[in-house]
Amino acid sequence: MIYIIGVTSCATGIAQTYMAAEAIEQAARKIGAEVKIETIGALATEQTLTEEDINKADLVIVASDHPLDLQRFQGKTILEVELKDAIKDAKKLLQQELKRKK
Repeated sequence: MIYIIGVTSCATGIAQTYMAAEAIEQAARKIGAEVKIETIGALATEQTLTEEDINKADLVIVASDHPLDLQRFQGKTILEVELKDAIKDAKKLLQQELKRKK
């Protein structure tokens, strides 16, 4: 089974962070993948990705409207997208990247 991890974060850390996470989670499940998304919100980071998650990941998706430190994902396939694109059509983004990766 494909394992997708990701990080979502917006400048204010409110609605779009969680909307993108939900869209990615739903899309990953629709394509038959296991998924875990870390959200960096206004109050806290939730669903923090562990080293085990990162090592196991086939794909990392980062949906953010500001720069994030991606060093912990070194050596992994990283798909960086805008929050609005993840919210609008996460399934298409994931399918395109997985197809390209094959």
